[in-house]
Amino acid sequence: MSERERDTETVVRSDGTARGGVPKQRQPAEVVAELDELAVWFPTPAGVVRAVDGVSLRVHRGETLGLVGESGSGKSTTGLALLRLVDPTSGSVRVAGEDVTRWSRRRLRTLRRRVAMVFQDPQASLDPRLTVGASITEPLIVHRLTDGGAARRRRVEELLDMVGLRRDLADRHPHELSGGQRQRVGIARALAGEPDLIVLDEPIASLDLSVQAQIMNLLRGLQRALGLTYLFIAHDLAAVEHMSDRMAVMYLGRIVESGTPAQIWRDPAHPYTAALLSAIPVADPQVERERRRIILSGDIPSPVNPPDGCRFRTRCPQARPDCADTDPALAEVDSGHRAACLYAVEAVRAMRAG
Repeated sequence: MSERERDTETVVRSDGTARGGVPKQRQPAEVVAELDELAVWFPTPAGVVRAVDGVSLRVHRGETLGLVGESGSGKSTTGLALLRLVDPTSGSVRVAGEDVTRWSRRRLRTLRRRVAMVFQDPQASLDPRLTVGASITEPLIVHRLTDGGAARRRRVEELLDMVGLRRDLADRHPHELSGGQRQRVGIARALAGEPDLIVLDEPIASLDLSVQAQIMNLLRGLQRALGLTYLFIAHDLAAVEHMSDRMAVMYLGRIVESGTPAQIWRDPAHPYTAALLSAIPVADPQVERERRRIILSGDIPSPVNPPDGCRFRTRCPQARPDCADTDPALAEVDSGHRAACLYAVEAVRAMRAG
């Protein structure tokens, strides 16, 4: 078995070790991308939709930052704003130390090489008129990374090898491939520009469970082999926990909790995070029967008219009267663990004491 194949098949445990006890990659200090008070608002006939409303994040080189939340929480819009596929309303987006918020369309070509994206729907993200080889070749041409057709063909074959696809698939069209194969083509296309950061926008959501595991292990293997940096966006907390070195939880356009997967799984500080975790089924029937499921009341409020104070208070089982008066900022719960809840520190301390 080749080194690449071993990397692809490695499964990482939630405690940060791989089978065989190999530790996950340590988080280095260099910041690849930084969002500061990012807001993305969309005007509609019903009012202004505050899809993202004051998000601050840092993504460090070599790590996977998981971004999780319900549909409509703003996580995908955050990823699109990072690539400037949607324009921020306010705040800043810095990539490799440069503020790209007001870059011209011409200069954005540089950004699109530094930051690539793998989309949720592998079929819709590929041009049905182009062959697999032509789709992967496009970034090579746009960014002038190879000279001549022979060099491009060799590079396409290398990329197909890297994502576990046969070279003869370069001459196929997307409709001739399975969903998992199409997503591997999307990953190969993202790798073509040799980016500093790859935004993975729900890359496994439309795939079968067995294929999801293959794609996640492929991504982890490529990360170790190539030193890649990921922003992994998903609504599946178990997938985010499996993939991520750090994670952030979004609700109604805001980050409500952030920390390592171990911190959040052990001591969820925000009531919304605790509710999401309680919804994850456990394979042990006895443990599942004894678990307490947190059922949230009501619907997610409209981003056109979010609640005053804490945005989660209308559904929070622990809400108090003063939650309507204060919009909580992210506060330190533990080292590297933060939550936007007036009573987060109090709740975690009580849990530990109990």
